[in-house]
Amino acid sequence: MNIVCLDMEGVLTPEIWIAFSEATGIPELRHTTRDEPDYGKLMRFRMNILKEHQLGLREIQEVIAGIDPLPGAKKFLDELRSMTQVIILSDTFEQFAMPLIKKLGYPTLFCNTLEVAENGEIIGYKMRVEKSKLSSVKALQSIGFETIAAGDSFNDLEMILASKAGFLFRSTEAIKAAHPEIPAYEDFDEFLEAIKKVL
Repeated sequence: MNIVCLDMEGVLTPEIWIAFSEATGIPELRHTTRDEPDYGKLMRFRMNILKEHQLGLREIQEVIAGIDPLPGAKKFLDELRSMTQVIILSDTFEQFAMPLIKKLGYPTLFCNTLEVAENGEIIGYKMRVEKSKLSSVKALQSIGFETIAAGDSFNDLEMILASKAGFLFRSTEAIKAAHPEIPAYEDFDEFLEAIKKVL
């Protein structure tokens, strides 16, 4: 039995932190897992910038409310879900993702959670499990699934390489050049056809 594991940001939705960076005019918040492989380091950097600018969860959620899935993403996901099981494996947080998951038709999402103070300050975060994407793929394999994985960032590579088949979608030139063995796509229709061939 196959199960497809997809990253969310950059694959199905815009990058939330980039959108927030543009909304606030704080360029440092544009850094994502495409730029920084160490997620802990990236999140500490982000939380320090938020504290410095006195920004919290409410301000981020206001920006997220105006974000829509990438054009064609819901149609792609609906078609894929009509053929096989799909799980979104994301390093984002429940407090960020749920409005976007609603717009995508409520696919299954495995992600993390933020620790938020009463005043709305983001004071920490809780990862669901260490190396959450790779751990999830291995857990699914341990209960009889063959995984097909796709993403766009450094933090997707382990689950892609550990799966029966894997793809890069709308990734960076640097990641594509470092992993020429992983098929890379930019278009949802071509991406769907590639997945169909390995189902």
